[in-house]
Amino acid sequence: MPKFSLDEKLEAIYRYQNGAEGVKSIAKSLGINHEVLRMWIKQYEYHGIKAFEKSYTAHTIPFKLDVLNYMNENGTSPNEAAVIFNISSPGIIRKWRSQFNDHGMNALKPKKKGRPLMTDKRKKITKKQEPAEGSVEALQAELERLRMENAYLKKLNALVQNKEKSPNKTKHK
Repeated sequence: MPKFSLDEKLEAIYRYQNGAEGVKSIAKSLGINHEVLRMWIKQYEYHGIKAFEKSYTAHTIPFKLDVLNYMNENGTSPNEAAVIFNISSPGIIRKWRSQFNDHGMNALKPKKKGRPLMTDKRKKITKKQEPAEGSVEALQAELERLRMENAYLKKLNALVQNKEKSPNKTKHK
């Protein structure tokens, strides 16, 4: 379904309000379902032009519960509730209702959006591998480190002595 600009939506609503055309004929000319056009008309009647402003709000748990309670008390459909509470899509309300019925109030908690933050895996590894000071693991790790250092120094010493013993085979001119 294509997205419509504010002007296109308002034009369709004005065409309906003039009374010359019906909802189905206007919807057919736009290539949309007539229920979508009915939603636009109802939203415009309840909230005016503000109904079509983009809002990226995360709805709170009390707000979601208010919407669901209103629907239960007054017997309204998700479409009507979406119009009354200025929610962009009735599908959102249906989703809230099914989540609430299946998993209770905790399911209505807003979830973090977007990609999770990257963590440095190397930091996690070093933190996990650092044993407590004085433990057997810590002492073994220190012993291994000292053995590697000792072996390195022996090799370095051997290289230095080897270099001193060998005569310079290439002479610079």
